[in-house]
Parts: sequence; C-alpha cells; structure tokens
Amino acid sequence: MFYEFSVCLLSYRNKQTMKIAILSRSPASYSTKRLVEAGETRGHEIVVLDHLKCVLVIEQGKPHIYYKGIEVEGVNAVIPRIGASVTFYGAAVVRQFEMMKIFTAVESQALVRSRDKLRCLQLLAKAGIPIPKSAFAYSPKNVDNVIDQVGGIPVIIKLLEGTQGLGVILAETRISAKSVIEAFLDVQVNILVQEFVKEADGADVRAFVVDGQVVGAMLRKGAEGDFRSNLHRGGTSEVVKLTTQEKALAVKSVKHLGLGIAGVDMLPTKRGYIVNEVNSSPGLEGIEKATGNDIAGKIIEYIERNEHTN
Repeated sequence: MFYEFSVCLLSYRNKQTMKIAILSRSPASYSTKRLVEAGETRGHEIVVLDHLKCVLVIEQGKPHIYYKGIEVEGVNAVIPRIGASVTFYGAAVVRQFEMMKIFTAVESQALVRSRDKLRCLQLLAKAGIPIPKSAFAYSPKNVDNVIDQVGGIPVIIKLLEGTQGLGVILAETRISAKSVIEAFLDVQVNILVQEFVKEADGADVRAFVVDGQVVGAMLRKGAEGDFRSNLHRGGTSEVVKLTTQEKALAVKSVKHLGLGIAGVDMLPTKRGYIVNEVNSSPGLEGIEKATGNDIAGKIIEYIERNEHTN
C-alpha cells in the first residue's frame, strides 16, 4: 500500500532497511505505485512526497525540508519523479536533499542537464554519440538556413521543454516549416529543428538504463498516421533484444549526462541507431509490460547498492 508523508515517521529497523522518499505528484500513477511496491517488498519504508508541497529552508550548515508543515527527517534515499513542467522547483528539492547528504537516484544537476534538449544534444555530440542533425537559432531571419542545415524538408520542430511527444511537429513543406518556426521565434519560444528520419517510420527503441546497465528495451511504434512513437500518444510497444553495441550506445549516453536512471530513445537509420532523446524520469508501465522485467525492483536494488555513497 502506498501513502504520502505523514506525522508518523518510522525509523528504519536495521542497516538493511531504509526509508526511501519518492518525489512524485502522482501517487496513483503506475510508476509510483510500482516503486512503492518494489521497495516495500524488500522491507523498506516508502514515503511519497509531492515535491511542489515541499518547503525548503536554507541556513548556514543546516538545510531543512518541510512537508505539510512537518520536517522531513530520517530519509536515506530519494527517487525523483520530476515532471518537465516543474523541473526548476523539482531540481531545487532534489538539490536540497543532496545538501542534506542524502543519496538521490537522479542527481539534480543531471536532471536539469537532461531536460534542456539543446544542452543534452551538445553533450552527446561532444562525446561522439550519433544524434539527429539539429539546428538552433534565435532570429527568424535565419529560418531558411536552419532548414537547409538539417537536410531540408521535411523537418522535425521541437519545443526545448516538450515531453511525451507534446511540442513535436512534423513540417512537410518549406512554407509550413517557416511559418511554424517563425511563429515560435517571434514569441521567443526556444525550439530545435531536426532532420526527419524517414526510415524510422514512426518507430524507435527505448533502452531503460539503471546504474550503468540496460535492464530492458522495447520497440515503440506510433499510432496509425502518427510519426511520434510515444505510448502516451497511442503508440504500441513490444520487447526487443539489443546487440552489445546498441546497449553500449545507450549506456554511454546516460553516462555522459551523469544520470543514474534514464530512458534512452534511439532511432533506426541507415547509419545505425542514433540517440534521439534521453529521459531522466522514464515511465515504468510500458517497459515493464513489454519486457516482463521488474524494472522497479532494479531501481530499488540500485539504491541499496549506493545509499551509503553520500
């Protein structure tokens, strides 16, 4: 049974038993419930905290977190499940736990780094990881050059802070591409323009990485007529077996972003897989149902191995 943080804070019974806080605004979501179940199955005390209800108190040498007026104490580890729309405050809460010397399964800086799609691609490219050809511009006057630099029409246009397929547009003509790009830039909305990978045919592969290991992978296929493969947009999934090289690509991507947990989305191309995105709060439902693997359990085991590092 899952529950939110309450007045009753039980101390952990022995060195093997921990109090783990899950930062989640959706305690009834599949991912949160599975993490609670996996933690309690292993004998840990699990509390669910809505990070937007946390109050951070900062003073010299004494960082504190209050939840619904009660100080959060006795927590050994934290699993952040931070939505893209509240990255700034969510990362601040994670950072506060880090200041309290508490292990976080996803570090605050890595969370912020991965959420900035431009910064993420820059780091991946610097590490020699294959990515879609991408362009970023500030002025609407550079639109034609941006389109040409990624290989011409059609192009993918992405909001830098979009998630779950939202804020992703396929522009199939130069006129429509210019109209969309110019409209976003005119209102100072940051976007990326990327090459359209036709051979992907609305499909991608998500590799789920925990503590430097691929613990599951699935092939995601977009709904009929949709170029996006996101399951939240009506896509389907099935288990897929990755080669050693493909696993290494996913692990390398996560390593260079400093993430302990991540979903790595890869597109099939004529030149092999390329890394399209790295998600620092990947959902568990699709990957667990496709693979049959206990991914939530792998996350708890990761915490058990690393809780003492802080």
